[in-house]
Amino acid sequence: MKLTDIKSIIKDFETSTLTVLELEAENVKLKLSKNKENQIEAKIESPELKESTQPQSAVQSQAAQTTQVGINDQSIKSPLVGTFYEASSPEAEAFVKVGDTVKKGQVVCIVEAMKIMNEITSSVDGKIAKVNFKNGDVVGFDDVLFTVVQS
Repeated sequence: MKLTDIKSIIKDFETSTLTVLELEAENVKLKLSKNKENQIEAKIESPELKESTQPQSAVQSQAAQTTQVGINDQSIKSPLVGTFYEASSPEAEAFVKVGDTVKKGQVVCIVEAMKIMNEITSSVDGKIAKVNFKNGDVVGFDDVLFTVVQS
């Protein structure tokens, strides 16, 4: 496997909805993982490739727009595995965005699971400091969807 092949795989992985990819071919072992801040970590083990890889930043949307995040901050977590949607429809405004004030019980997003749209509500009062996922991202159980600063 050539370095250009590996770079192509990494580029395709960045744009896919996959969160983890492990590939072993010939004498190359490739592990790719997207963490919650949409960073991509690439680890390549090969005696033939002398070039080392460092974690690369993927394209970030609203997650890049953050306010100061501190120790006493709260988080709104996903109660299920599914697809994250920031609005009720593609044309609609996002339920919340960075800087918005939320109240406990307010709808902040939708997580679709098995064709059922589940409204996710805020478990805390405060101001949205960080949105950790983009529209259409796959979220897991207990993933932090939003970081909330106590107001």
